[in-house]
Amino acid sequence: MPTERSQRLSRAAALRLSLYLRCVAEWPADGDKVSSSRIAEAVGVSDAQVRRDLAALGHLGQRGVGYDARELAAAIRTALGIDRSWRAVLVGVGNLGRALLRYQGFRAQGFQIVGLFDSDPAKVGTEVEGLTVEPAVRLAERAAALRVELGVLTVPGEMAHAAAEALVGAGVRGILNFAPVVLKLPRKVRLVTVDLAIQLEQLAFQVQHGDGANRDDE
Repeated sequence: MPTERSQRLSRAAALRLSLYLRCVAEWPADGDKVSSSRIAEAVGVSDAQVRRDLAALGHLGQRGVGYDARELAAAIRTALGIDRSWRAVLVGVGNLGRALLRYQGFRAQGFQIVGLFDSDPAKVGTEVEGLTVEPAVRLAERAAALRVELGVLTVPGEMAHAAAEALVGAGVRGILNFAPVVLKLPRKVRLVTVDLAIQLEQLAFQVQHGDGANRDDE
């Protein structure tokens, strides 16, 4: 369960913690210690920002010594809620969906894809990455039976609303949406949308305007 401190983390702080975790996990820490300055340099934030973020997790590290790498990683995972496994389904087994299924990072971080769904009869019944594709019409029924908490949508925009409603009806608590549409969900359901076209638009804006474009931390 999240601690009271971790519950108060902002989304921006949670994003930074994810970046810190990547650094700590990748570095071969000398003596199993990592410093806030090293994390700050790698992520591109101030040393003070790193210390503030990590202070929100409890009493970690010692001044002049640094943070125990294993303890820090464990504290961040607990704050982010990934100190346990999460069961998820993927809806839309096209090129993007298949690429996500091949990504090993999900399982490494505790996200387990337990079901695949698609509306294309040619895909239903086929096996992808060890899972059998099931018909989308059974999504609500099967998601509930599979005890799923998270859903990943990689369907065309016109199908996203129906798929999201089916997931919500099955008790899914969070949806990662790759469809290029704006979804409106009940307040109790958390939504993260990844619109790749928007990300490219923002990248083009930054390249176009150079140093005149505001940075993320401004």
